[in-house]
Amino acid sequence: MAVYMRQHHPDLDIDYFFTDTGKELPEVYEFLGRLEGFLGKSILRLNPDRDFDFWLKQYNNFLPSPQTRWCTRQLKLRPFEQWLRPLLEEGNTIYSYVAIRSDEEYREGYSSKHDRLKIVLPFKEDGIDKPGVLDILEASGLGLPRYYDWRSRSGCTFCFYQQKIEWVRLKEEHPEAFEEAKSYEKDAVANGSPFTWSQGESLDELTQPERVKQIKEDYEKRLARAKAKRQQNPLRDEGDELDIDELYGQAKGCLACHK
Repeated sequence: MAVYMRQHHPDLDIDYFFTDTGKELPEVYEFLGRLEGFLGKSILRLNPDRDFDFWLKQYNNFLPSPQTRWCTRQLKLRPFEQWLRPLLEEGNTIYSYVAIRSDEEYREGYSSKHDRLKIVLPFKEDGIDKPGVLDILEASGLGLPRYYDWRSRSGCTFCFYQQKIEWVRLKEEHPEAFEEAKSYEKDAVANGSPFTWSQGESLDELTQPERVKQIKEDYEKRLARAKAKRQQNPLRDEGDELDIDELYGQAKGCLACHK
């Protein structure tokens, strides 16, 4: 969205922001640096003082989950609203440009609680779908953040919407981050949390050698079936890899985190 607005609305003096959980993948910060170079201006980092660790303590070490998404509420929406509140109180009208694509009917986006906070969905209005977004990023020279090489969506280290293959890949790509996720999970269970990061099993169970083998085999089978069903498209490079969303179905993820 930032790239699109810079290219199509250079007349607008837009403030770009990023709500930092304090637990982002290294690839996220690398991409933000390159994006700032493209935009020619800094991206404001919100949430400098209250990160994931702070809020985890407030919630008695209970992990966030699809049932209790306190990370979205406290680390994404709350800092955004606090940032805007003084501007709205001064009587300003604010336009927030949100990157929900035209093919994401299941995503509703942020619901404004103020009549002077206007939510705008340029991709939906202009009919830009997922291939269109990829074209925008490739044409800009930025491409996708590097974590998309092994993950489907969120840049937060231990997003609970990850598929099991993504947890396995997190262990392979960033073993220290995976071990941190395991320690959070153990503390949560010890404090009575009913949730683990991955539904139905702990990270210890998920990364047992036989279980890893099973997860990888399931992924490869899904990939083979999806490729066999894929319709031929003369405009599409047949070497393009299917992403995890296409294999497992698009999860109805956090409106602020999932891209």
